[in-house]
Amino acid sequence: MTTDKVDFQCDVLEQSHDMPVLVDFWAAWCAPCRMLAPVLESLAEKYAASWKLVKINTEEFPDIASRYEVKSIPNVKLFVNGEVIDEFSGALPEYQIEQWLKNAIPSPYAKEVALAEDFFRQGKNGMAISLAEGVLQKEPENRKAIALFLKLRLFSNPEDSLRLSRRLEGEAGYADITEAAQMICRLLMLPKQDLPEHPVRDLYVDAISKLAEEDFDAALAGFIEVIREHRYYDDDSSRKACIAIFKYLGEEHEITLRYRKLFERSLY
Repeated sequence: MTTDKVDFQCDVLEQSHDMPVLVDFWAAWCAPCRMLAPVLESLAEKYAASWKLVKINTEEFPDIASRYEVKSIPNVKLFVNGEVIDEFSGALPEYQIEQWLKNAIPSPYAKEVALAEDFFRQGKNGMAISLAEGVLQKEPENRKAIALFLKLRLFSNPEDSLRLSRRLEGEAGYADITEAAQMICRLLMLPKQDLPEHPVRDLYVDAISKLAEEDFDAALAGFIEVIREHRYYDDDSSRKACIAIFKYLGEEHEITLRYRKLFERSLY
């Protein structure tokens, strides 16, 4: 949509409550703007069902450019629910813009995923699974839904959870849950008979059993005791297990807060 046809209030602010709006701030004298324009227009056509493009000439609408602090052009801002949620400047290549869009454009099922996450935090796993599965059927690459489903399947089906974790490898913002899930899956699927004989072996196996039961207090206490007795048993896995549990629960979880200092002291 060109500038002369734009009603900013209607076409950007109000429209963005129904669909994300990408606003390209440009000017006729700007060579990089002319380079970027066909790329954005091509992407807008390709992703017409996901977002719309609006072009604002900063020479014609300096008040809008000033209001949104456009200091250099081209400047592209993403509006959702009447607010700017992300932006970039400069004539980026198409592949880089597509990656940016992948991270910036919110899923149409974001509210469903957020509700499923709330159910998960409340321990209502059945309801969380139902919602997460529904989202993944409609949007198989929804990373938040994949990460949540990974957590929900982690202890009941570690093999499936491990497969899901591999789909998130290399995705920005998902390194912690990916690494945590892969470590926990390794422990849950570990052939106990292959563990080397050592006085801490039974303590280590018991900590893994507590982990499988989702008794995180007992699991952490056990792994910390193994660290104190023989830190490098099974390739330093007790230390790695504690970190994985903290990442799985989150840094602000009461169990993480309770055991973090004990864990750190056990390392020295």
